[in-house]
Amino acid sequence: MANTQSMCTSFMSELMLGQHQLGTSTIVSRGSLTSPTTDTLKAALYLASATYNASTTAYSATGEVSGTGYTAGGVTVTNATAPTSTNSSATAGVAFFTPSASIIYTSVTLTTAFDAVLIYNSTQSNKAVAVYTFGSQTITAGTFTLTMPANTTTTALLRLATT
Repeated sequence: MANTQSMCTSFMSELMLGQHQLGTSTIVSRGSLTSPTTDTLKAALYLASATYNASTTAYSATGEVSGTGYTAGGVTVTNATAPTSTNSSATAGVAFFTPSASIIYTSVTLTTAFDAVLIYNSTQSNKAVAVYTFGSQTITAGTFTLTMPANTTTTALLRLATT
């Protein structure tokens, strides 16, 4: 068993179906959604012994960390930056998105090794977005911070590109 970093395959097709709203936008093709609000993303931590990867379709408590100060389901992701896209000879068409703030778990004690975070859309039936891995961690009465990368075509947390 091992967690593997990947954008979730189901998320990619769900984007094409319009099932995720990562920023505010007026959707004119749906009468009931003329002024939708941004969906709420959450970030849950997973044990190093769990198996989360591209085939993950939704948040699950199976394999999730537990400990003092940690709430099942994780924390809300600050999502104030709308997705951006560009198309130039240098970037060949890239859509990209990074949460607007670090993901922070405060005053937690997680003594069993964990090495992954699942970003998921709690507004849309807890649909999985992506799994990100990092070195195995434990923490005792402290703060665990996942610092977000720059929101650019080459470093954004989520990137979709044409070739």
